[in-house]
Amino acid sequence: MKISTKGRYGLRAVLDIAMHDEAASVSSIAARQFISENYLERLIAMLKKAGIVNSLRGAQGGYVLARPAEEISVGEVLRALEGDLNPVDCSEIDGSLCEGSDTCVTKFVWKRISDSIKQAVDNLMISELANEGKHLLEENGCDKNSIPVCNRK
Repeated sequence: MKISTKGRYGLRAVLDIAMHDEAASVSSIAARQFISENYLERLIAMLKKAGIVNSLRGAQGGYVLARPAEEISVGEVLRALEGDLNPVDCSEIDGSLCEGSDTCVTKFVWKRISDSIKQAVDNLMISELANEGKHLLEENGCDKNSIPVCNRK
């Protein structure tokens, strides 16, 4: 299974928002994460529709998490952007119809892989990654508004 740029960039954007105390503008997120503003706007719209981020209007406006970072899993973010995270289409995983499911041995492999992916992403919370991100920035002499490749002090 391969996560597309939608999933990778969207997760980075959510983490960027989580690491800041104030609303983050699309332009500031895009600059820090090296993401096209136009592309990021489309991702943010998907995240907003999924109830992961909210927009704030006004001079101090921008985007904030819709819920505490402790309540948002990586899996929720990835599903909002990628759809299901199943490695293959298989009736054992997604309930689809399959003519050979009664005698298919590989369905057990796909189910096990799918369960492992789900367990990994659903138990990893945005708050954990945001805390790790803040730690890495501090460790490398950066402030939270730095771009990922910052100048060491």
